[in-house]
Amino acid sequence: MSTSAASPDRTPDTTDAIGAGGVTDRLVEANGTYASRFTDPGMDARPVLQVAVVACMDARLDLHGALGLELGDCHTIRNAGGVVTDDVIRSLTISQRALGTRSVVLIHHTTCGLESLTEEFRHDLEMEVGQRPSWAVEAFRDVDQDVRQSMERVRTSPFLLHTDDVRGFVFDVKTGLLREIDPA
Repeated sequence: MSTSAASPDRTPDTTDAIGAGGVTDRLVEANGTYASRFTDPGMDARPVLQVAVVACMDARLDLHGALGLELGDCHTIRNAGGVVTDDVIRSLTISQRALGTRSVVLIHHTTCGLESLTEEFRHDLEMEVGQRPSWAVEAFRDVDQDVRQSMERVRTSPFLLHTDDVRGFVFDVKTGLLREIDPA
């Protein structure tokens, strides 16, 4: 199983991708192959570059490749939209206070799925399962503005020690380039 970017002409084939045993079996098998060649890199949980990257979970984003990162360089926190939620603040707080990170990089991207959702999604779930989710969808229409909002959430959190080096970007899924967002 490779971490390289998928070829542009690759089309999802669930039969090929999942196989007879299911996708989890495929992943476990790939782990066996990985583990057979694995050697302990001898590092601890503290990121070498003292940076935490918060990004969307979108499968098109190969963060390590796009940012030139190696194993052990950073903490990576991913969720739908890459938005700064209470749980992201929790992770950043642990990253900074217990594991020494000092910088935060926020990465959203073009054509994000959260741009087409609304909070109505929560209502639909409530109607379907009989319970309203406790979490917000955090949908947005303007990716630049959502990056600004995420930067502001990090900069104003009372739990974070280091809020002076917080930068936000939009990753273009067509070109692979980052575009920095001015916080103002």
